[in-house]
Amino acid sequence: MTIIGMLHHRLDPRTVIKSYAYAAVAKAEGAQFFYFTPKSVNFNTRSINGKVYEDGEWHDRKMPFPDVIYNAGSPEKLAVSKRIINRLKKEIPFTTHSIGNKWNVMERLREAKKFDKYLIPTKIVKSADLFHKFMTTYKKVVFKPIDGRKGKGIYFISQAGSTNFEVRKDSEKSLYSKPQLDKLLAEQLSTGTFIMQPYIQSVTKSGQVYDFRLHVQKNGEGKWIITTIYPRIAPNGSIIPNINNGGFTNYLDPFLEQEFEEDGYNIRRMLEHFSLSLAHHLDDIQIVQFGEVIDEIGIDIGLDENQKIWMYEVNWRPGCPPAFYLELDVVIHSIKYAMYLAKNKKQLQSEITQQKNKHLTKKQDLPIVAITGSAGKTTSKAFLASILSVKWNIFESKDYWNTTEHTKKHAEEINASHEAVVLEYGMAYPGIITNHCSIIQPNISIITNIGLAHVGNFDGDIRGVAKAKSELIHGMTQDGLLILNKDDDNSKFLETQKFKGKVLTVGIHGTADYNAYDIQYKDIGMTFKIKLQGQETEMYIPILGEHHVYNALNAIAVADHLGFSPLDIKAGLNFKKPPRRLTIYNCRDEITVIDDTVHSHPQGVRAAIDVLKNIAKQRKVAIIGQMRELGDLREEEYRKVGEYIQEQEIDLLITYGFRTEEMGNAAIAKGMNPSKVYHFINKEELHVLLDKIIKPNDTILVKGASKTNMFETVKFLDQTFKE
Repeated sequence: MTIIGMLHHRLDPRTVIKSYAYAAVAKAEGAQFFYFTPKSVNFNTRSINGKVYEDGEWHDRKMPFPDVIYNAGSPEKLAVSKRIINRLKKEIPFTTHSIGNKWNVMERLREAKKFDKYLIPTKIVKSADLFHKFMTTYKKVVFKPIDGRKGKGIYFISQAGSTNFEVRKDSEKSLYSKPQLDKLLAEQLSTGTFIMQPYIQSVTKSGQVYDFRLHVQKNGEGKWIITTIYPRIAPNGSIIPNINNGGFTNYLDPFLEQEFEEDGYNIRRMLEHFSLSLAHHLDDIQIVQFGEVIDEIGIDIGLDENQKIWMYEVNWRPGCPPAFYLELDVVIHSIKYAMYLAKNKKQLQSEITQQKNKHLTKKQDLPIVAITGSAGKTTSKAFLASILSVKWNIFESKDYWNTTEHTKKHAEEINASHEAVVLEYGMAYPGIITNHCSIIQPNISIITNIGLAHVGNFDGDIRGVAKAKSELIHGMTQDGLLILNKDDDNSKFLETQKFKGKVLTVGIHGTADYNAYDIQYKDIGMTFKIKLQGQETEMYIPILGEHHVYNALNAIAVADHLGFSPLDIKAGLNFKKPPRRLTIYNCRDEITVIDDTVHSHPQGVRAAIDVLKNIAKQRKVAIIGQMRELGDLREEEYRKVGEYIQEQEIDLLITYGFRTEEMGNAAIAKGMNPSKVYHFINKEELHVLLDKIIKPNDTILVKGASKTNMFETVKFLDQTFKE
């Protein structure tokens, strides 16, 4: 049976309300529980004069040293017994370790950099003059104790005209002159240390101030879990949403639905991911700096008008959520974690040592490359990984593993043996790339291009896509390397103005830092020339299409920056091509099938049509599937694609899927023979037609997104016309 001791500075457990809940839950979980203070410990007899809860009463009982100690008292009040506590820590695992006051926590996060973009600018107030300089910059300021709890002692101060200030505390509001404010500041500073921050306010549709409490703990398996996330809403007239100051709470989902409507689900996922990521990060910091693990934190955050997260504060031992069943959840997780800690003491200490050594030996200059863009992410990643693998042991994300859930898995798999990391960051909505970067922050970034993929999720505005892709620029290390496509006109909308690192460009048609020229189609690939390190080098890539030359240039730019030779780069470009990316199937009677059935958007369709035109021996057959998430631009973009197909003199056009006949209609309007245009919504009927009309020497492009299952048509053609 596991013995759990609750350490507290108070002599009487009856004055510690949570001690009852912990005693009851421990009993239910099959553990023995007792309460004790430091002065009741006897190291000579290895016993403790503690108190146990039985039959509704606390009873004195002499107990052996526990297997694990739940550290529940105030650090300040336990400090007088520091020698005793430190001696206990050498023998017995503690569940709870301090991560410091609000200032210490923020300083740790700021130094570690990974989460510093979520930190509100914060300064210790050393004088009234320093406060007024801060006030001049931010206009609205929060002034609060560095060790404040439960929303106590917080002042909200803002300019009110040229000489006066509005001061709000709790629900009271007063007008102060500068001398009056200086007197208030001096009075407060005489009582302790205060900090100041810009006031970033989250407001509901009805005008009430709110924030979110994110409560996370370790469970009975030693893993971080979310206990609860809930909004805290200030009463009317107040700007402090803390529950102890009259604030109230609500269930998360109804609140998000009411305030954010269709964005509510994404915001919930963002909050969940943020809370767990921060917990893991703080745990890592604690291990590296102190050789300890933490097990519970409460995070208070706000969202600004752009739904950006701002961290107000982090508490290492947060109060229980204001609902009994959630309070019980907190206790259950704490007890189960204590039992886990007791049973796995040696293993955990070994893991702490290994992790600390890993951090100490980790290369500080490890290249971490993240790639995003509307097209070309996976191929650029594959090119770069192949080149870097010529000399280094690298970590490469799997093809198409580009969601934030995948990035979480990658963060767990990267280890000290890796000499470089190459990742793909996918995006369909705002905030997603920010989440990627909060999990693994890159120091090298590639944005391949800005196209119409997912534009329907941005009200049809390409600038919205560019803004979302710009999250990679903001989320990477700000002194790193950024690669951009000089020929992509929409990349001008990327937010590069504040980026302080190095920017390199790639291009074919304009002048760029890395230019490809003399581009030619070969049997199953492309050749081009480029000047590298003062010499002209001819490169070959085993994949068709001029658009893939851009992807190769992205990889070349990074590899050249990292010191790889032209020969290394040339060898690495002969890579293993990602599946279903312009893959060639040679069938009987000189029939060629081009499989491009992973993604589909207007830019990619035109690029695939270019490949079809360049490699076809005789008839050119294009089978084009539905393009998703174009929103209100669908009709216009389908028309443009249809016109482009006619301009490139494609012999047969077959469209498949909802509304795709609009492409065929546009091609006919542009002059294509109507007898050469077909449309289907039934794939079996499409295959019947192909069996009838495909002739020797035809080259057939099958282009469609994975969700339309166009690969079934590729398989049909390959099996029907197999050699």
